[in-house]
Amino acid sequence: MSHHIRRFEAKDAAAMLAFAETLPEHDLLFLGRDLKHPRVIAAWVEAIAEGWIDSLIAEENGQFVGTAALVRDPLGWSAHVGEVRLLVSPSKRGAGLGRDLLEGMYSIAMERGIAKLTAQMTPDQVGSVMLFESLGFRAEALLKDQVRDRAGNAFDLAILSHDVARVAAQHRAFGVED
Repeated sequence: MSHHIRRFEAKDAAAMLAFAETLPEHDLLFLGRDLKHPRVIAAWVEAIAEGWIDSLIAEENGQFVGTAALVRDPLGWSAHVGEVRLLVSPSKRGAGLGRDLLEGMYSIAMERGIAKLTAQMTPDQVGSVMLFESLGFRAEALLKDQVRDRAGNAFDLAILSHDVARVAAQHRAFGVED
């Protein structure tokens, strides 16, 4: 069964909450907020309406199987930077879904004129790290004991980045165009 990718809309809030409930808590640690809280989803929907989050969802048989978001602060000093957040159902990993969502995010970042992309994950999320690296992201920082799960266990947080502007310039220099 193939997945369908589309924009996340306000009417999807309940389905997003249901999707969050299927994810291991460890997957949610790098998000900064607990996605299993309806208030967090409501704030997400509001941020989309205000234009500082772009978000995609992947559906299969009416169920959400993945989501990606591009988060930025248009009023901040880093308005040229977008943070990419990616969540894929454990049962769907390794099937190209994360790559499809990330490619969608990359296109949106280009449209928005984003110069640099960042992504955060715990270093033990090897599949996720490898996926981001395969798309040109590189490790930039490691924050020790940066996140804690509900049981109080501390985990490091890796920050990966992708210099969109530099890569685009290299492609132009070498005659490589999408």
